[in-house]
Amino acid sequence: MRKKSIRSIFDYTWVFTVVYFGLGFFNILFAWLGLICFLIPLYGALFQGNKAFCNRYCGRGRLFDLLGGKLGLSRHRPAPLWLRSKFFRYGFLVFFMAMFFNMLWGTWLVFSSARELRVAVKLMWSFYVPWGWAAGSGAAPWSLQFSYGLYSLMLTSLLIGLGVMWLYKPRTWCVFCPMGTMTQWICKVKNGNTNEMHKKA
Repeated sequence: MRKKSIRSIFDYTWVFTVVYFGLGFFNILFAWLGLICFLIPLYGALFQGNKAFCNRYCGRGRLFDLLGGKLGLSRHRPAPLWLRSKFFRYGFLVFFMAMFFNMLWGTWLVFSSARELRVAVKLMWSFYVPWGWAAGSGAAPWSLQFSYGLYSLMLTSLLIGLGVMWLYKPRTWCVFCPMGTMTQWICKVKNGNTNEMHKKA
């Protein structure tokens, strides 16, 4: 009974995703909460050797289940082979990580006063979102720059996920999600090393 109630709670983790993006539109500093979606999967992969977060708890995956599955906003077609290929998945991971480190570099430039704060959220790393982004008074410029960058990444990935959800199966995003690809690789390395240690023992 207890396990069933816990499962039912995690069925609603999509609420976190909706609230996260909603709060970001009212105060960009809430973008920092997006680090949860990076740190928890990495913790599970590094210290537990599994992808429990991706498979069960990811709010974005649950949102795609809700919209594409229960609400029928998906064509339920299988994803094309190229989208599931290792070449595309790792290529997208490299591209995503390049954008992530570029965001960190921009944050460092603002922190070191080498560049002024750029108040903008970009979609697809190119198109500006026309919105009057509010921020908490007294916030350090570098923390704001990080917020704009992280929110841009999170919003861009959400839109890509919604697009492939509509075209194919609800959780097609999960096939090539950068965090999913990274944690899968970490789990393989970790579990592979663990198996080797057991063999030697």
